[in-house]
Amino acid sequence: MNTTNRTKKSKASQVLKRFTKNWSLYVLFLPVIIYFAIFQYFPMYGVQIAFKNFIATKGIWGSPWVGFKHFERFFDSYYFWRLMKNTLGIGLYELAVGFPVPIILALMINEVKSKGYRRFVQTVTYAPHFLSTVVIVGMILIFLSPQSGMVNQLIKVFGGEPIAFLTEPAWFKTIYVFSGVWQQMGWSSIIYLAALSGIDPQLHEAARVDGASRLQRIWHINIPGIMPTIVILLILNMGSVLGVGFEKVFLMQNDLNMSASDVISTHVYRSGIIGAQYSFSAAVGLFNSVINFILLVSVNFIARKVNETSLW
Repeated sequence: MNTTNRTKKSKASQVLKRFTKNWSLYVLFLPVIIYFAIFQYFPMYGVQIAFKNFIATKGIWGSPWVGFKHFERFFDSYYFWRLMKNTLGIGLYELAVGFPVPIILALMINEVKSKGYRRFVQTVTYAPHFLSTVVIVGMILIFLSPQSGMVNQLIKVFGGEPIAFLTEPAWFKTIYVFSGVWQQMGWSSIIYLAALSGIDPQLHEAARVDGASRLQRIWHINIPGIMPTIVILLILNMGSVLGVGFEKVFLMQNDLNMSASDVISTHVYRSGIIGAQYSFSAAVGLFNSVINFILLVSVNFIARKVNETSLW
């Protein structure tokens, strides 16, 4: 018994020594902990309204429990499969197109020898990231206008008929995804450029001596060198595949493209904010978060088994 107590005291003293030794780092990290506790974890208290018939005058605690009634209503609704198809379709489309482009851009920038030209390319590709979503959608409306848009003017020059891109549902996903890729590819490539800078230059020198071409060095040295970074970011992106952003979709959305643009986030807005169906919208949002969490855990498990690289 005394030995057990001494062991516990020894471990406690070691932990205390580590804390006192690095106390400044813990103090520096404290604002981050407070931020996540207040704005990320404390609001989870309100998730319970998804299982209640929320009445504002009675508050969260006073509202009656209804169990899974709102979830069943959502699953049985006319909009369920349309919302799932659109949200999943946009998320997977964005992942398939938007995920590899920053990797390719980073590999290309890394091969540029001229520092001035590299800075120019990086500045041009980074700049769209700092434009607001409203500005981006405004640019899309101007460029794709059937009457005066630059794209339709080019179509007319080549003898084609103008296309009403933003009112045809078939074009919505492509416009949404590719405009997002254009806006974010430069900024997203930064982390890959950082990973590429950590690759040992001696590997490239040895490959040159062995007669490897530039493409062979990219394939056999650069890509394997940044593969752990690629896997980690792929896991994180898969965890938000159903988390299609609200702002851009809502700004691009209209009555004519609703069949392709209506996603879970816009449905939650219409039912929760406009329709004041707080419990129902909370249930839909909770369902979305749970699916994203399951995808994150599943992809992380697969990555750990296949590649031995994972978040945890």
